[in-house]
Amino acid sequence: MQRKAYVPGLALLVALASGCSAASGTDGSTADSKDGVTKAAPAPPGKYRTLPEPCHAVSKSALKSMLPGAATLAEADAAKEYAGTADLTYDTDRRVGCRWKDDTADGGRRLSVDFERVVSYDPAVSDDDTATELYGKKETAANLPAPRSSAPAASPSGSPAPSASASPSGGPSASGSTAPGTPSTPPSGAPASAGASAGTDADELQPRRLSGIGDAAFLNDVASPAGADGGTGPSGRTVSVVFRTSNVIVTIEYTAQSAASAAVPDSKELQEQAQALAGKLVEQFSE
Repeated sequence: MQRKAYVPGLALLVALASGCSAASGTDGSTADSKDGVTKAAPAPPGKYRTLPEPCHAVSKSALKSMLPGAATLAEADAAKEYAGTADLTYDTDRRVGCRWKDDTADGGRRLSVDFERVVSYDPAVSDDDTATELYGKKETAANLPAPRSSAPAASPSGSPAPSASASPSGGPSASGSTAPGTPSTPPSGAPASAGASAGTDADELQPRRLSGIGDAAFLNDVASPAGADGGTGPSGRTVSVVFRTSNVIVTIEYTAQSAASAAVPDSKELQEQAQALAGKLVEQFSE
């Protein structure tokens, strides 16, 4: 009888092939043959790996509009003002910023932009999810008032039903929103719409979420009447726009100061300019 040939090397190859197929998953995960634990694939990185140069991110035309006092300066001084001052940073791929200062006899303007690229240090959490969480904390800290309905629903008797956000006394409710007809009050205690142009609906100028700018955005508006801090400082107003696009968070702060005896600067103008700048900055991330 003829014996079958036995090839040790072939048996070894078959065994190895069987082990490899058992250790790899169909979903791209890998399993440890010793303990059977499946390791999940790491979360994807953020869309953006670098940041714009901040002092060049704002166009000269925007700076001319937002820093009107520079137009009265000599050409060399105006050019210096438009150049801005970069914030000190230790990693330009993670966070950068720039500031502009415009002073006149009647007051002044301040503008700053800040770009932060968020990176997750947890391999199971994506950069986008980490940026979303950080953005949410910024929005919560802004303490935006609850949106108010422009037309309250009618009660069964036919008369307008009281707003759910109004307290019995007509003052701020427990939820932090205000009763209809009363001005919105930001964290500083100063009405956000104080100094607004005549005929402008105060609800349109209250701190609020914005649509059409990045993945999420909000606007805050804080007024500082003259002497509000107990001193003799000028009146002022700061409008902030914060937006997130993927794993980058952008913060714009635009401040106007008036002479000590002047009224608080207008909300409408500052908000329109800050929102227009946000729209231009977000376009740089979509190019």
